[in-house]
Amino acid sequence: MNDTTVTAPKPALVFLLAASCGIIVANIYYAQPLVGLIAPAIGIEAHAASLIVTLTQLGYAAGLLLLVPLGDIIENRLLLTIMVVAAIPPLLVAAFAQSAGVFLAAAGAIGLTSVAVQMLVPLAANLAPDHLRGRIVGTVVSGLLVGVLLARPVASLVAQAFGWRAVFGMSAGLMLALAVVLRATLPRLQPNSTHHYVLLLVSLLKLPFNTPVLRHRAVYQAAAFGCFSLFWTAVPLLLMQDFGYSQFGIAMFALVGAAGAAMAPVAGRLADRGYGRIGTITALISITLSFGLAAWGGLAVHSVVILAVACVLLDCGVQANLVFGQRAIFALAPSMRARLNGVFLAMLFLGGALGSAITSPIFTHYGWGGICAAGVVAPLLALGYFALAER
Repeated sequence: MNDTTVTAPKPALVFLLAASCGIIVANIYYAQPLVGLIAPAIGIEAHAASLIVTLTQLGYAAGLLLLVPLGDIIENRLLLTIMVVAAIPPLLVAAFAQSAGVFLAAAGAIGLTSVAVQMLVPLAANLAPDHLRGRIVGTVVSGLLVGVLLARPVASLVAQAFGWRAVFGMSAGLMLALAVVLRATLPRLQPNSTHHYVLLLVSLLKLPFNTPVLRHRAVYQAAAFGCFSLFWTAVPLLLMQDFGYSQFGIAMFALVGAAGAAMAPVAGRLADRGYGRIGTITALISITLSFGLAAWGGLAVHSVVILAVACVLLDCGVQANLVFGQRAIFALAPSMRARLNGVFLAMLFLGGALGSAITSPIFTHYGWGGICAAGVVAPLLALGYFALAER
């Protein structure tokens, strides 16, 4: 698509894309605050409970590499409709699963099909003129982030009222309704690429090596998202064990983090004005500081208020860094946006999967202090890499 011929999409369409992102991406995060409920119900030991989150994120990473690139070769409205409908069966399986194996397989499939959200973000970039791309992508990503942040309180509230299985049943119904709306509303967008699917996948292997901007941005965001997963997988356990919180209390705490979604449109505007590099530094520093605050609030003064401030600072940093990264890679090659986004986010979610995978062992053996120490180290390493890569 030639960017010079693009006119700005209508606000209603941008809102639909943002809302759809939020509704779809929530599927990946519903289980996060429910680990303590789901694990004993399906027979998973406490030290392995974070596998519930990890398998979903690994499925998502696989979908980013195997399915998101299809956005460069298949008509976008058809592809998105199929992907949203495909999310319904694994959500229903998760709702009725009685064993660990069945639930974990469903969790992986939920992650795999939820990559529809990352077909919507490049679609928004393709519909936007160049001078508004950061702003529009930032707005759509803010919807995605609202979904990420509201998924936890919504899951906790529904689980408190109806049980954790109802969360997945509710989401299956939402996916069916969303598929109908997207099919009726989205514009048809036929990609220009004529690549065969196998050649498309082969081209993905070269992208991180041939595209320094993609490689660097993926590393920064993998570290940031690993910290995000680490914090939000561990903090419900901390609130239950040390603060005596119920699922309702955890939901209210998670709502505070939703304030961080306001950072995405701001970061988009800053990226459009050329502040991506200084913004990345600031975002990584804010993530580092957030874990210092979290250690102080959780260990020294036992303050939920300080923990809440830490979670907002963390979410703002992670979300701003995501927008800076996507703005940078979407500027590289319009005909490859789906592939670039897929590789970028696959690396991001591998970082997230690692963060969630180490949460249970660290929390079991070293407590909240170990979680916060790991959360400080990761963004500092990313800042060191930034200094080498961007000099």
